[in-house]
Amino acid sequence: MKNGIVRFVALYAFNVAVLLVIGLLLPGVSVGWNALWASVVLTLAALFVKPLLAGAFRRSAAKSAADRTKTGEKVVQYVLVYLVELVIWVLTVWLSGVRASGFWAFVLPPLALLFGWMIYDQIDDRMRAKAGEIYDSVQARVKGGGTKTAPAAAAPAASESPETRAARDELQDGLTPEQRRMLDELG
Repeated sequence: MKNGIVRFVALYAFNVAVLLVIGLLLPGVSVGWNALWASVVLTLAALFVKPLLAGAFRRSAAKSAADRTKTGEKVVQYVLVYLVELVIWVLTVWLSGVRASGFWAFVLPPLALLFGWMIYDQIDDRMRAKAGEIYDSVQARVKGGGTKTAPAAAAPAASESPETRAARDELQDGLTPEQRRMLDELG
């Protein structure tokens, strides 16, 4: 769950910035405050619709891959990536307050999204780490602020070994540290 939330928040923040840049640079696109909602649509589309569309387009193109040259196959792959971005841009415009008027307002933003997501891919790990820290600190405050302090007998000793601490955690939820880590990675 944590990984999914962190991934969504990091991509959401980046998408807000990309949408604002698109709105500033392209005269036919009006974003403004709609970037906040449009980024939700764009993030959900990137996380769920994009993989589905890319897979469907790849399967469709793979049927005729034997008939193309190596260069032709690369061109088809690039066109498919652009088409996925175009569909996501159209969904974003349709489902949010972003306005696009004119031919270039639908042709150029998918390219901007593609470049933006290429940049995001380069800084993704750092953004996720920072978002994870923020998530952990908020979760600690929520858990710490809503519960009373435990009595001294129930609190673990400060000198307990890591093995003892791991065993105590396993008794509480029945999971080993490895199982707990795998569940966290699943989201």
